[in-house]
Amino acid sequence: MLAAGLAVAGTSPPAAAATATGTKAPGKQAGSSKTTRPKASTPSKARAAAARDEGAAEAVTYGGREDVMRFADEAAQRQGLDAAWARGQLERARYLPRVAQLIMPPPAGTAKNWAAYRDRFVEPVRLRAGRAFWAANAAWLALAEERWGVPPEIVVGIIGVETIYGQHMGGFRVLDALATLAFDFPSGRRDRSAFFRDELEQFLRLCRDQGLDPQAERGSFAGAMGLPQFMPSSIRQWAVDFDGDGRIDLRGSAADVIGSVAHYLAGFGWQRGLATHHAVAVPVDVADRAVLLAPDIVPTFTAQAFAERGAVLDEAGRQRAGLLALVELQNGAAAPTYVAGTANFYAITRYNWSSYYAMAVISLGEAIKAGR
Repeated sequence: MLAAGLAVAGTSPPAAAATATGTKAPGKQAGSSKTTRPKASTPSKARAAAARDEGAAEAVTYGGREDVMRFADEAAQRQGLDAAWARGQLERARYLPRVAQLIMPPPAGTAKNWAAYRDRFVEPVRLRAGRAFWAANAAWLALAEERWGVPPEIVVGIIGVETIYGQHMGGFRVLDALATLAFDFPSGRRDRSAFFRDELEQFLRLCRDQGLDPQAERGSFAGAMGLPQFMPSSIRQWAVDFDGDGRIDLRGSAADVIGSVAHYLAGFGWQRGLATHHAVAVPVDVADRAVLLAPDIVPTFTAQAFAERGAVLDEAGRQRAGLLALVELQNGAAAPTYVAGTANFYAITRYNWSSYYAMAVISLGEAIKAGR
């Protein structure tokens, strides 16, 4: 996901590929602060070996890193874990060069293209799988909407974009991915090692609390897990036992997945009955357009303020009492696409901090709904 407000946890804007991911029918079933990172003591030859075969015996492990063992002791104290157990887990965590590669942004100058990005998600495989998922889980989707106000098409859209309804949930060991990004976050982009250290700590706590094996859990290159691709902190805070079987299962229980996604969005401000966006014609004047675009995806302006700057909203948008954001979606060399995003559009971006991601979720969900 992008859950936890991390763009890398789900799908980054157009240059990056989507993460992807059975289900059970009803009846049973934030940004981080900048830190100074210790220099890795890992030999370059050993890293190259790990890159050739991440499961090889010679793959670099973190057992010899004093800073990692110190982190294990501190995390154990903060989370009430057994220190020897925490150390033992991190001693076997491996540095994954591929993870360090995948976390990097696209090359400078790579043009964003909303039309191409949309076509990667609104396509036959996801549409067929989405209709089947909706049909099999209609009762759970309706119950989630009743409880949290999130429409089925939004929940279905998120699960489809994230994992194709369980077809692609990621094959990296979560422990390895989080350790790599926590202790050897690559240079060349904003340092998010503090974020991943916290997620690693949350992962150890999650495994202890739920009786999971930290060495066995698999997920995305950023450590996201299950059909909804929740980061460990999001699982602990937002995941729910929606089917009432006494456990939270984001891999095998469609009900738990649906309830957890809806609960997450509600926690980030989803408003029942509110549209995600409105059609808008942008101001001709470049200066007026720049003012409306300045806050990016954060709803900031009233419908009247849009009109005063020369933006023409559709009828529903003109009647909107809440705040709006002018969202620009670039289309390569072609003219950009614009929408006026509401608080619900913004709530979707808390799952993954990208307007392209939010529109892909909305578009996929709407297309699946239309085909039912």
